[in-house]
Amino acid sequence: MNHELWQEPEGCQTFCLAGAHGDGARALLHPDAKLVWEVEAECYFEAMTKYYEYMQWGEYVTDFPEQDMIPYRHLGWE
Repeated sequence: MNHELWQEPEGCQTFCLAGAHGDGARALLHPDAKLVWEVEAECYFEAMTKYYEYMQWGEYVTDFPEQDMIPYRHLGWE
């Protein structure tokens, strides 16, 4: 699934799913927010790993690997 990184005017950012699954998050964005990056990932863990790499924050670590590594397709998200 595609994920989006949005940059808001005051430096805040939102990383969310693209499409209908991210509608709720995007509805909270400032009207002047800009889409600055998109990435494809098969699960939440992969998306966050790529996001951390993009932001140069080091390695992404999760306390919930069994949950975070479930492929989106197993959740019925396409």
